[in-house]
Amino acid sequence: MENGVKEDLYKYLRSVGELDERMPECPDVADAWRKIAEAYLPDGIREFSGYPTVSLGWMMFLGMAMAQFWDENWTEYGQNTNIYEMLRDKRGYDNMDEYILEEVLRLDAEKRRQTSQLVGECASRTLAILRNSDIEAGTEDAFRGYVACLRQMYLYGAAVQLNRLGYHMTLMG
Repeated sequence: MENGVKEDLYKYLRSVGELDERMPECPDVADAWRKIAEAYLPDGIREFSGYPTVSLGWMMFLGMAMAQFWDENWTEYGQNTNIYEMLRDKRGYDNMDEYILEEVLRLDAEKRRQTSQLVGECASRTLAILRNSDIEAGTEDAFRGYVACLRQMYLYGAAVQLNRLGYHMTLMG
């Protein structure tokens, strides 16, 4: 299922011009996934039953924020063991997207609208794949599937932001 999410998001984000053929790679941000996920899971799981696209989408915003932090000052941000809590607690879980868009990514109103729409579409696509999988709700497999979806949302959030920041992976020569 995770590969299905990965392929679908890649094709979609390529089709809307948010990714190059070769995705930008950033091991520092990818390696931060585990600490972000461990901190996020209690909130994400709680919100999933009522707001599944929010639960998935917020992880994409977190990936974008981490890529932005990597670009700006990874020496400082990479050492912060409570980065999720820092982002969440600025305005609360429900408004974390707005904080990231306005204060971390510093986007104007139109770009915030476009980015929110992009994240919403990615979350909806991911949720559709998760719901159409043959995983029984409430099981350990369902938990693993949810975490796999969060991981892809995080990685694609980071990739989109790195691409927007000008990190393009192109073949040389």
